[in-house]
Amino acid sequence: MTWHLKKTVVMVGMMGAGKTAIGTALARRLGVPFLDSDEEIVKAANMTIAEIFARDGEPFFRRKESQVIGRLLDTERCVLSTGGGAFLSDANRKMISDRGVSVWLKADLDLLWNRVKHKDTRPLLRTPDPFKTLAELYAARDPFYAMSDLHVQTRPEYSVEQTTDAVIDALLTRPDVLTKG
Repeated sequence: MTWHLKKTVVMVGMMGAGKTAIGTALARRLGVPFLDSDEEIVKAANMTIAEIFARDGEPFFRRKESQVIGRLLDTERCVLSTGGGAFLSDANRKMISDRGVSVWLKADLDLLWNRVKHKDTRPLLRTPDPFKTLAELYAARDPFYAMSDLHVQTRPEYSVEQTTDAVIDALLTRPDVLTKG
């Protein structure tokens, strides 16, 4: 099957929702590059996200994140995964909607916790009660993610391929974004 991607697809959602795994599979399926805004920031800064947060703070990181997302939206059409906090910014949401399409991978709190609880790579979860922190982030961020262009529910029983199929089905409802052939 050949696809014609007309706009960059921007994966949004909580940490652990599957933005990287689904984004990578989607890019492979559509025959376009997969880019990750966090990875691009790490490369540019030559530091981990956690190190940037510790040295420069979250506001500095968010400014850099916006710059990187803008630059990536201006490159070739691709699938772009963003950090969990990127879509909270009004400016980022507008930029993504104007120049691409946002796809919210909507996962429930238990699924997210099962995916992130054993990882030490999440600076926002380095707290005395990481589950409580995740629950608070989830409650605060869901209304922002709900503003995304398309919503795709992820479930623990879905494989990466099944979730990727659901994303493609959602994208096909937008002929300005994706068409067959």
